[in-house]
Amino acid sequence: MSLHVAVLIVSFRGWRDVVDCLRALERSEHRDFSVFICENGGPDAYAALERAVPPQLPGGQSVALSLAPGNLGFAGGVNACLDAAGSADAYWILNPDTQPEPGALASLVARLQEGDCDMVGHDIVLPSGVLASRSGRWSKRTARAISIDHGRPRESSLGRREVEAAMNYVIGASMLVSGDFFERFGRMREDYFLYCEETEWCLRAKDQGARLGYDETAVVLHAHGSSTGGGGELRSRSRIAVYLIERNRVLLTRDRFPGLVPMASMFALLHLMLRCARASAWRQLAYGVSGWAAGLRDERGRPSWF
Repeated sequence: MSLHVAVLIVSFRGWRDVVDCLRALERSEHRDFSVFICENGGPDAYAALERAVPPQLPGGQSVALSLAPGNLGFAGGVNACLDAAGSADAYWILNPDTQPEPGALASLVARLQEGDCDMVGHDIVLPSGVLASRSGRWSKRTARAISIDHGRPRESSLGRREVEAAMNYVIGASMLVSGDFFERFGRMREDYFLYCEETEWCLRAKDQGARLGYDETAVVLHAHGSSTGGGGELRSRSRIAVYLIERNRVLLTRDRFPGLVPMASMFALLHLMLRCARASAWRQLAYGVSGWAAGLRDERGRPSWF
């Protein structure tokens, strides 16, 4: 049975990325889908997106655009797309700076239809050709998100069982979820604004009985951090990216593992300091320490300075 998939894309002033993503989706072997895009970047960005994006793909799939009332962050944008999409057999949360291979969606749908998982992760590949991740593992004692097989060639493949045994969250750049996932396990938290929200969501859902799966055949190319400044060398990363990553590491610990906050927050600070020292990223160290402190103060949502 073919599943109808609602593809949910959150854009932030990146219409070119969206166009490239849609061009990749045009080649999808799974044809039964529709696309819902929320623009978080304001009226000018929405107008540029509207000029660039057709209301329908060549294969007949509809493309619906909406303008957020402000910058809702990643989870807020996903939730706005979800409201616009309504009921679907499955939902594919997909970053605009991704380009799925033609068989990716078909493989993810087939994995979901095996019936032993509620959310599916897969291989995400960087433009260099190496793996960004297969899925993720959150270390609760050190407040670290570990991308499985990051930096390795895709050919050095782990098997499905090994990845599924290691993973406890699916990377937010591309995650396929069942049609009733949101109803059964809730939505992503909007108070994180950006970063770690998909990790908290998966951990929370797992605590409620959700099953995470991995498909070893689906591949999506990801130009990591193109809209947020969170990719590339540490010394070049933006204030908002570094600040929110460090803040939300602490917030996730407060929300899911409150008894570990003293230990995990100290490990998080030490990890930040070591990484920045190795890279001589002193500006990013200041950004990160301020975010870490904001997490300890339980500050949430969009930072007042952004």
